[in-house]
Amino acid sequence: MAGYNGRGVHGQVVDAIGRSIVRGDVPQGATLDLAALQAEHDVSLTVVREALKVLAGKGLVDARQRRGTFVQPRSAWNLLDPDLLAWEITPATLPRMLGELEELRAIFDPAAAALAAERRDENDIALLRARFAEMEGAADSASATTADLAFHRAVFSATKNELLARVELLARSLFEERDRLVHEHVPGSAALALHGALVDAIADGDAAAARRATEDLLGRASDDAATTTHTKAP
Repeated sequence: MAGYNGRGVHGQVVDAIGRSIVRGDVPQGATLDLAALQAEHDVSLTVVREALKVLAGKGLVDARQRRGTFVQPRSAWNLLDPDLLAWEITPATLPRMLGELEELRAIFDPAAAALAAERRDENDIALLRARFAEMEGAADSASATTADLAFHRAVFSATKNELLARVELLARSLFEERDRLVHEHVPGSAALALHGALVDAIADGDAAAARRATEDLLGRASDDAATTTHTKAP
C-alpha cells in the first residue's frame, strides 16, 4: 500500500512526520518545531503547514495560540485511519496487530459471508469466481497477495452493506501485510480450497455454509499467520 509516501513531496512529508509520531519517535505532548521540520525535509514552510493540516485531520496533532502545534495524546488519534494503521506496523507491533486483526475478522467475516450469500446477485457471483481464478493463477507471493485482498473485498461488497465494506478498507494495510507474510512463507496454502468452498456457498445462497467456510478459513489463516510472526515487517 503506497500510502502518503506515493503522493509527491507533500505526501512524503505527511508520511514521514505521521510515521515518526505514530511510532513514538516524536512523543505525545511534544511541541513541533516547524522551522526544524522545514529544514529536515528540505521543503517550504507552506508544505510543512499543509502536511500538519492533514495530520490534524487524523487527530495526531493540534495547534494552540502561544503553544504552537503539538502532538495529541493517543486517545485523540483516529486509530482506524488506514494511514495510521500502516504507519504503526513495525517488527515489534506486528504480532499484536495481527492478533487484533484475527479478533476483528472473527467478529465481522462470518457475518459478512452469510450476508453475501443472502444478498449476492449474478454480478457478485461472477466477480467472486473471477477473483478466485486470479488466486488460483497467482504466479508469485505479490500477485497472490493482491488476488487474496481482491477476493475478500468482493465478499464484503456482495453484502450490499457499505459500512461492512469499509471495515475491510480501513484495515487494508494490515490485511496486506498479513497476506504478504503468509504468501511469502506459506506457499500453496491449503486455504485456497477453503476459498473455493466459500465461493460455492455464496453462489448457492447458503448462508450457513458460507459462515462455516469462513470460520474454517479463519482457523487456517490463524495457523498460517502463526508461522510468520517472527518475520520482520518493512
